[in-house]
Amino acid sequence: MSGSTLSTHVLDAALGRPAVGVEVVLSTLDGAELERGVTDDDGRLRLDAAAPLAPGAYRLRFATGPWFAAQQRTTLFPLVELAFEVAPDQPHHHLALLLSPFAYTTYRGS
Repeated sequence: MSGSTLSTHVLDAALGRPAVGVEVVLSTLDGAELERGVTDDDGRLRLDAAAPLAPGAYRLRFATGPWFAAQQRTTLFPLVELAFEVAPDQPHHHLALLLSPFAYTTYRGS
């Protein structure tokens, strides 16, 4: 395979449920947008950018401020950005975001 597919999963850790409707933007580190989408009813989004991602560095930007505001909840984080590296030997990358109004954590899933 000449590249990698990408998916994400956003969970509302404060309420213990998927974060439905979070806008996510995939870009290069210099800001060139590759793809955008919104998390589904399970808090998931697949970002294939029309083709597998070449090895290199990318960024996922999660629009957490508007998402919390739509629920009439405040947050410290108007957005969360994750810079990550696509490895040449991995056919799929999955980045999860556990989100609460005043903290977040992330990890590479499967």
